[in-house]
Amino acid sequence: MSKSIVITVPHDLGVEAAKKRICERIDALRGAYIDKLAYSEIKWTGDKADLRVVALGQSVTAQIDVLPEQLRIEVQLPWLLGMLANKIQGVLSSNARDALKIGYTPPKG
Repeated sequence: MSKSIVITVPHDLGVEAAKKRICERIDALRGAYIDKLAYSEIKWTGDKADLRVVALGQSVTAQIDVLPEQLRIEVQLPWLLGMLANKIQGVLSSNARDALKIGYTPPKG
């Protein structure tokens, strides 16, 4: 059975700046883990993104909503990764907070 994780991160950047930072962070993470991913895609429709990542034979989907004062991330984990939900949630929350904090500098790629 799959497990869903929902993360909300407040920000005061506005939609466009928050979306830009999240895009930069996603690109950096994809680059850092490219050798571990079998497949990854992201499709933006306005201020909402649909993501799909396949690694180690497991497919993970997520939706990101960039709202004026918060970022909402919902991730659907397959049952095998569901056992790691707390750790995955912590990593996602940390990355989102880092990307949205004031004074953030994107990693050099």
